Amino acid sequence: MSVASSAPPPTSHPGPRLWPVWLVLLAAAGTFALTMGTRQSMGLFLGPLNTATGLGLGSISLAFAVGQLWWGLTQPFAGAMADRVGAGRVLLAGACLVALGTILTPLMTTTAGLVFAIGVLSAGGAGMAGPAVLMAATTRLIPADKRGLATGIVNAGGSFGQFVMAPVAGGLILGLGWVAALQLMGLLVLLCLPAAYILRGAPPAAAPGAVRISTGSAVRTAVADRSFQLLAAGFFVCGFHVAFLATHLPGIVASCGLPLQYSAWALAVLGLFNIVGSIAIGWAVGRWRMKSLLSLIYATRALAVLVFLLAPKTGPVVLVFAAVMGVTFLSTVPPTAGLVAKFFGVGHMATLFGVVMLTHQVGGFLGAWLGGQVFQATGSFDIVWMIDIGLAVAAALLHLPIREAPVVRPQPAAA
Repeated sequence: MSVASSAPPPTSHPGPRLWPVWLVLLAAAGTFALTMGTRQSMGLFLGPLNTATGLGLGSISLAFAVGQLWWGLTQPFAGAMADRVGAGRVLLAGACLVALGTILTPLMTTTAGLVFAIGVLSAGGAGMAGPAVLMAATTRLIPADKRGLATGIVNAGGSFGQFVMAPVAGGLILGLGWVAALQLMGLLVLLCLPAAYILRGAPPAAAPGAVRISTGSAVRTAVADRSFQLLAAGFFVCGFHVAFLATHLPGIVASCGLPLQYSAWALAVLGLFNIVGSIAIGWAVGRWRMKSLLSLIYATRALAVLVFLLAPKTGPVVLVFAAVMGVTFLSTVPPTAGLVAKFFGVGHMATLFGVVMLTHQVGGFLGAWLGGQVFQATGSFDIVWMIDIGLAVAAALLHLPIREAPVVRPQPAAA
């Protein structure tokens, strides 16, 4: 062996293990807690916004729905940028945009203004500091045998943020008024800025002799793969469920004739039990087939909604329903991220998981928008609940044919 071959190659980027595992997880989970907690608590402000602006539930729901779609649209591009320049800069910009949009929201009095503040600034920033970038940064900085549990912990951070931020937001609304409460929540998002430094760094260089694949080629290979298509279709359904509940759960609680406190506690219970679900499913990712876990999650959702429709709408029933849905709420993320990494590796993980997140948020747009439109037209959410059940059953079946194995990439012809 030559002397030259034993020397480490020069690099312009820090190595992938600058920080202890616990600190990487704290940074990623903490960022997700602040951005997701703020977004998922916005439903508490829908009523005050409607009262203050007089725009109507349908118009305000449009701003939330655009936010769901825009959050998804930013993910592939934010992921591609993180794949090129590292996660730190993307996370920094994202956190600042979430804070700015949240602070500006109470100042908007038109549908266009709310769409800009909620749907573009806040949602776009949350997309940049969202799961595509965070999951990819975590998988690159964590050993392969710990990635399933690690992504579950990061995902649980978003749920913990919802568990904490929903009652905090409810308390701030009662104590300070909704305007000050919303602006203070925007400032709290900036607490995640140090995480951008911890999670910074460019993606690892390709292994010696490995063929470097362009981002465009990686995306084309992914979208042409049947298993990836089925995975994305299932995540579309997840987005519909999550956005409908996150946006309209306070309205659902109010339609049951229950006081405001139950709305805040239902959102908090949803977040708390998603912590349990996310960590449990993250642990299970390394032990059971990921496609089977996803089928089980969607089947559980269908059954939970059906039972809720048939049950009396009392406070305890609402909280139990929120707990069951919480277990399944975002626990789809660890196995979905795990399948993307298993299919294509981690080299373009942020970009490809961003593509899957885009389908999730197309579903999210429809869930948030359709919920408001149906309620405004009928005074009930029953039609949307029936759609929820049908989509959940379809998603449970769609995951069964997924081939859980690495995708063979086309290799360039030898010169």
